[in-house]
Amino acid sequence: MEKRRFGRTGHMSSVVILGTAAFGKVTQEEADTAIELALAHGVNHIDIAPSYGDAELRVGPWMPQIRNRVFLGCKTTHRTANDSRRELEASLMRLQTDKLDLYQMHAVNDMENLDLAFAKGGAIETFLKAREEGLTKYLGITGHGWQAPLVYQEALRRFDFDSVLFPINFVLYGYKEYRGAAEKLLEMTQQRDLGVMIIKSIAQMPWGDQERTYRTWYKPFDDQPHIDAGVRFALSQPITGICSAGDVHLLPRVIEAGEKYTPMPAGEQEALIASKGEFAPIFP
Repeated sequence: MEKRRFGRTGHMSSVVILGTAAFGKVTQEEADTAIELALAHGVNHIDIAPSYGDAELRVGPWMPQIRNRVFLGCKTTHRTANDSRRELEASLMRLQTDKLDLYQMHAVNDMENLDLAFAKGGAIETFLKAREEGLTKYLGITGHGWQAPLVYQEALRRFDFDSVLFPINFVLYGYKEYRGAAEKLLEMTQQRDLGVMIIKSIAQMPWGDQERTYRTWYKPFDDQPHIDAGVRFALSQPITGICSAGDVHLLPRVIEAGEKYTPMPAGEQEALIASKGEFAPIFP
């Protein structure tokens, strides 16, 4: 599998990053199978959060044996220094490690949450202290929603984060305002040499009244051709990699798409974007 430099961290990350939202409600055996598969195919970057159900408990038993083989990024949704510090310490304990590679402000989906994190007594204080103490080497910001690219542009004006995580897919790029903001954000990340992780690359539409056949909160593409197209589209942008979707049953198909990735020509990208009318954006 191709590896790309994760910005200024210098880590050569696999283009498929193991997204552990998929581990929130699985058995240890199911998680073990998924982790074994990912490692066997060269995945060397893990994205995890305490808000992902049992994910930290499922990944934790693996850390003593693979910690030096993977780039480990964790997150917090807490916006105060005290709460985020407690959550950081709990995550380290569950993950059975004494330090992270990356700690991220999670689900900063609007300016209000950004302001809370940067207020006096806000989570930014925990982030700075954690880096100073060696509990993490790098700091990032993550989230989703229509405002995400604009929020992270502002976040980068306020603080020199090392990485950004936000959604890109061809359906979202069919909306001029979102695409414009996303492309502007990507320009900023390139200028600052930041790592960029992309989520929702294979999102198709909201579930609506349809029966939910996967644990993802949106309806994903699940046939290999559409997964190939979604992953290929995202990886053709100036990013590091894509996080695998939130259901372990989709992981083999996402890994396959990542392994056979080739750059998508501009004309093919535009044709794919033009097909968005068959689907729907997952955000309200």
